[in-house]
Amino acid sequence: MNKALVKTEYQFEGQKSVYHGKVRDVYNIADEKLVMVATDRISAFDVILPEGIPYKGQVLNQIAAQFLDATTDICPNWKLATPDPMVTVGVMCKGFPIEMIVRGYLCGSAWRAYKSGVREICGIRLPEGMKENQKFPEPIITPTTKAEIGEHDADISKEEILAQGLATPEEYALLEKYALALFKRGGEIAAERGLILVDTKYEFGTHNGKIYLMDEIHTPDSSRYFYSQGYEEKFQKGLPQRQLSKEFVREWLMENGFQGKAGQQVPEMTPQIVESISNRYIELYEHITGQTFNKESTDNVQQRIEQNVSKYLQNA
Repeated sequence: MNKALVKTEYQFEGQKSVYHGKVRDVYNIADEKLVMVATDRISAFDVILPEGIPYKGQVLNQIAAQFLDATTDICPNWKLATPDPMVTVGVMCKGFPIEMIVRGYLCGSAWRAYKSGVREICGIRLPEGMKENQKFPEPIITPTTKAEIGEHDADISKEEILAQGLATPEEYALLEKYALALFKRGGEIAAERGLILVDTKYEFGTHNGKIYLMDEIHTPDSSRYFYSQGYEEKFQKGLPQRQLSKEFVREWLMENGFQGKAGQQVPEMTPQIVESISNRYIELYEHITGQTFNKESTDNVQQRIEQNVSKYLQNA
């Protein structure tokens, strides 16, 4: 079995601090740059699962890097370089404490809420009579607060964001504009590959007074994709869509009695389960990029990352 990278503890030159997120370890270099390591950790229901997924970090980092490069005409983003397949280095931004969730279809947590009788999400009124996986007339934005580790992100409306001063009206208008334009571009690229970009999340921050796109975009951790072929037939028949996203992990957990609630135990992640999740991530990479995934060696991955990042920082 290939080894998964689940923990890093580097000391880079100029390093001031490190933040260990659910999936990414972010190193602050001299309050100027961020070194973001995409580990092989996997989270669901805001819980970090006990086993890492080989190649997941490489998949996420390389998809995000390609989409960041493909959207620079829409808005500035934080990326400077990818010195290692699992690492992106970028400019340090002050992040907005919200995530911009864009939904093109009614599914996932929004469908679960709708099915239970909820008709308003984040201040947006949803029409009666919608079905699971139905396309919205226009994509909707349903922001969430950005939670600390172990806490759940909470839905929040535009009005609440403005009332709490989490963004100014001018900033929020630009966040909405950027989020919808990025979603449109992501959907166009997905369509070329026979996929539908169903929903996704974006994070933004400010750098030198300008709003920048941060973190990952259009990866299977931050997005949900359906296959275009068969979508309409499955929708009409009320059948589950064939999809590429992390939702299959959530579904496996729910089938085994885990939704991140107090007292629940994460089901055993056997080597077969871990390998199947890894294969699904690689499958999405190849579909969304149209390229063959080249597995980097998982031997001495800690050392490789340290050498590649240190060399970049010395020459930057």
